[in-house]
Amino acid sequence: MGCPEKDCCANNPENDVISFPGTEDHDTPWKFYNHLIGGIPEDIVVRDYCLGTHWSYVETDCGMGVSFTCKGGAKRAYTLDMRGLPLRTVAQLAKSWCFEEATLGVAAINAYYARKELLDPLGATYDEPVELPDGTIRKMDAFELYRPRIEAHPRRNVTVVGHFPHVDRIAEYANLTVLERNCTQALDTPDPACEYVLPKTDFAFVTGVTIINKTAPRLLDLTKNATTVFVGPSVVMSPFLFDWGVDMLAGSVVADPEKVRFAVKNGSGQFFGEALQMTGITRQQA
Repeated sequence: MGCPEKDCCANNPENDVISFPGTEDHDTPWKFYNHLIGGIPEDIVVRDYCLGTHWSYVETDCGMGVSFTCKGGAKRAYTLDMRGLPLRTVAQLAKSWCFEEATLGVAAINAYYARKELLDPLGATYDEPVELPDGTIRKMDAFELYRPRIEAHPRRNVTVVGHFPHVDRIAEYANLTVLERNCTQALDTPDPACEYVLPKTDFAFVTGVTIINKTAPRLLDLTKNATTVFVGPSVVMSPFLFDWGVDMLAGSVVADPEKVRFAVKNGSGQFFGEALQMTGITRQQA
């Protein structure tokens, strides 16, 4: 599990192939990333990876991790062939301010944590690995899982960080705010509004992309009084996030590596279904 008071037990910047000097201080949000990276064993090697148009993956002997491909940020600095490097070394890229690099770093972290052998003892539940028509609500849909709790108290304040498909249905039974970096829909509010909205929200659903763009630690500080759910394939399925106030991790595991490779390299097609399984773990109440 995590370290007390969100301190990181993993202060071991041993690699000089990919490194980010100045990110080891326990008194900064980097401890969020250092702990996740430090939990990866040193002897796991990256076998393959792909920075795709929409999704990316990192594959190792222990498994495959995926992440949404986040673009922008700083100029890319690491273009070396990362096949054969330790997974923990590649995971350091999660700390990069180049979001393409950070995408691969989070996928590398997920390659270790998003595995059934680690999640099953935590009481993980899984959606059926079948193809479903677009628009079908799956049983592991985090928004629907929490709907009865939200509806039990009329007009609760619900904030969704990231514009998910069909998010507008929440407005039927709650006061909904959608925080989005690139506003394209009528419901969207620019994400700097998080400082004003999140402290008063009752339920927060946060995209895993915030782990890539480094806003996750601050958002979790702002949602400390809310029921908080991390949602999407980029979510790191580690119980360490529960120590930061997360109540549920609604992420995924790779069900079929070959289908993931095809979907990532093809740049289109349904990702959830046979390629990925929706997966959920919930914080155990004391």
